Amino acid sequence: MYSSDSEKNIKKNNIGMILKKATVESLLLVLSSVLFSLAFPSVVSTWGIAPIAFISIIPVFIVVHTSSWKVIVPYGAFYGAITYALFNYWLYAFHPLTIIIVPLIYATYFIILFPVLKLADKLFPRYGYLVQALCWVAYEYLRTKGFVGYSYGIIGYSMSTIKPFIQIASVTGVWGVSFLVILPSAYLGNALKNGINGFNDFFRIHRVDSYFYGGLVVLNLIFGFLVMTDYSDSPKWKVALIQHNSDSWEGGQTTYERNFHILKDLSLKAVEENPDIVIWSETAFVPGVDWHSRYRTDKQRYALVNDLKTFLATQDVPYLFGNDDVQLKNPNLPPVLSDGSYNKKDYNAVLLYEDGKLKNTYRKIHLVPFTENFPYESILPGVYQFLINHDLHFWEKGTEYTVFETGGVKFSTPICFEDVFGYLSRNFVRNGADVIVNLTNDSWSGALSSQMQHLEMAVFRAIENRRSLVRSANSGMTGIIDPDGRIISLLEPFTEDYLVGDVPVYTERSTIYTALGDWFAYTSIILAFVLILIGIIKSIYLRLQLNK
Repeated sequence: MYSSDSEKNIKKNNIGMILKKATVESLLLVLSSVLFSLAFPSVVSTWGIAPIAFISIIPVFIVVHTSSWKVIVPYGAFYGAITYALFNYWLYAFHPLTIIIVPLIYATYFIILFPVLKLADKLFPRYGYLVQALCWVAYEYLRTKGFVGYSYGIIGYSMSTIKPFIQIASVTGVWGVSFLVILPSAYLGNALKNGINGFNDFFRIHRVDSYFYGGLVVLNLIFGFLVMTDYSDSPKWKVALIQHNSDSWEGGQTTYERNFHILKDLSLKAVEENPDIVIWSETAFVPGVDWHSRYRTDKQRYALVNDLKTFLATQDVPYLFGNDDVQLKNPNLPPVLSDGSYNKKDYNAVLLYEDGKLKNTYRKIHLVPFTENFPYESILPGVYQFLINHDLHFWEKGTEYTVFETGGVKFSTPICFEDVFGYLSRNFVRNGADVIVNLTNDSWSGALSSQMQHLEMAVFRAIENRRSLVRSANSGMTGIIDPDGRIISLLEPFTEDYLVGDVPVYTERSTIYTALGDWFAYTSIILAFVLILIGIIKSIYLRLQLNK
């Protein structure tokens, strides 16, 4: 009887200890999620609290070490889901399902990443934190690729306000900044993985490592201060940016007419300051100009298009604006088929009008997954039909890295969230763009934090290529960024207004990033893979030796 009661008590105590451990580890993951979110623009801080990023992932590395292999996968799913539900809370405004889908995608990513981080910890008891930092950078890069590629939440972007610190992006892209930010979390997470008592022992062994990291940060800051330049002597391109602050979800002829009148009125005020170009935002003018000019399938929309073209013909300044560029899908068939459907394909595009005539067009290359593009209709017909039933508008994918030119200035126009992907702006600059002009519309989110998170990524595109970046947004953030990522001017968000400002046209320096692209990310992937492979081989070899 005594033995049985004793066993029950031991079992009960063990369960209690397991539950307590799981609770503590879960709370640590929640803490990391909160700290990570606070490092970026949020409801708490408009610009984010950048220093928090350096310590935000410490709890993750502690949990990765202390947890068992049995729970590492559910912990990864838990962390990924809650982190992106907090960080991207504003996605609910786009569609209620979005705030479920995105956290689920990141839950899947961390289901993979957490075991990899634990493997690095097990294989390299002394320097596992270095391998973990490489794995983190590799994960950040890989998640920007493919159909669901997404750049929001790359930890390096949290540093956007610390300009000297992020100038290294001109060499490494944002990935080098991420490495410098994640390394302290990996280091301190490993130092604390055996509790406070183990910290002194870890620091004694790795004291030189901390000095080396400090030296890297100092060198990085020195580099940043040295490369930052005064652009006051650079040629200037005077731009007029029009922010008409319309409701993204409100459509129909009345809305399109109202928006056009707002755009026109603001533009007429702006041109009094003699700009070199007037720039409207993404799909600022919705009815397809080319389609309705050619086919006139809708009398009201044709009339509005005609009003636009008449207005542009009266202007002495070029106009650049976003438009639903509609083209014939099958050139051998009429625009309206016998069943009443349209023979058309739509592009999210930017049009440049000069002297009242269309001069050039750019069609968006990198489409938003699920909402603008779903290439798996044949594989997942149910999902495709579900998206169609929820009024999502699919676009065709553009193929050309268009470089516009007017008044001697060459520029390219990433649309919407295209400026959050480094490779696009890099390709535009390699094709000859002297300025990057982003036309976007984040008004649907209704959240300042959403617009600020987008802005902080745009800052890196300027630094990576040493080119000025202009943003013309529906509701914000509309502004001008110089080649060092400094924000020259910025309009108040969620207001109808215009901004006329001088953009430095600087082409005297090219960057390593422009030349080599994401080489730092590729290096991190290769090193992480090779080191873990070597660690596995070494572990297997040692086990075989012990069994002899």
